Amino acid sequence: MSWRRGVVIKSERELALMREAGKVNARALAAAVAVVRPGVRTEDLDAAAAEVLNQAGAEPAFVGVQMQDADPYTAVTTVSVNDELVHGIPGKRRLEKGDIVSIDCGTILEGFVADSALTVSVGEISPEARALIDATLEALYIGIAQMVEGNRTGDISAAIQDFVEQRGYNVVREYTSHGVGRNMHEDPQVPNYGRAGSGLALKPGMTIALEPMVLAGSPQTRVLDDRWTVCSFDGELTAHYEHSVAVTSEGPRILTTLDENLDELGRSQYNNYFAGRMNAVSE
Repeated sequence: MSWRRGVVIKSERELALMREAGKVNARALAAAVAVVRPGVRTEDLDAAAAEVLNQAGAEPAFVGVQMQDADPYTAVTTVSVNDELVHGIPGKRRLEKGDIVSIDCGTILEGFVADSALTVSVGEISPEARALIDATLEALYIGIAQMVEGNRTGDISAAIQDFVEQRGYNVVREYTSHGVGRNMHEDPQVPNYGRAGSGLALKPGMTIALEPMVLAGSPQTRVLDDRWTVCSFDGELTAHYEHSVAVTSEGPRILTTLDENLDELGRSQYNNYFAGRMNAVSE
């Protein structure tokens, strides 16, 4: 996976362009979530997201990305089920009642990238699975709250790690949050674990795709034979949430919410919107 080295500070004009890309990406995720139900193939979720990007005149950011010695990625989204943490390839697999599904999508619009992800349920799920999803979403917003001028990347990492581990879960070690802009992967890398007060100082115009990746069991992972799909090593459930977020002088600005109001209303409104989507999923 290639990285654009060096932190790129974005202007207000560039942040506005990233926000437009973020809206499209949010609509693509919402379209994928609306398809989720028992019996649906993971490639059907991908097709729903792809249609939104196509109608918006946007490009998929994931297509052509390479990871280690894997073939270039060919889908618009990644769809990861149950113990699959990230990078699951959409295909013929059919969702089953009780599954939890992480959907990640990237959009390129006017030369700028938006990257976000969420985890949803397929019908009724276990209390343990629901608690994991809720904790991962909460961890995302706890991390976002640390994205203020003068803080450091380690403050984000430590806040996420502390919250997740206090609830008996673990954060992934091998995969990180990352800068985002004209490239999907830019500096800085922001691990989901770390020490408060360490790392790079946050400045207005920095943009980070913040993505807690949480495991119910061990933090160890393994990669499947497709060389893309990352699973928990012990087969325990996993969850993943992500927003592209800008540091501004007024505080964190979420670029990948569905509408402007969610930037102010924050986690509860975002959660309520997708909870409504999840509750509407057919059992």
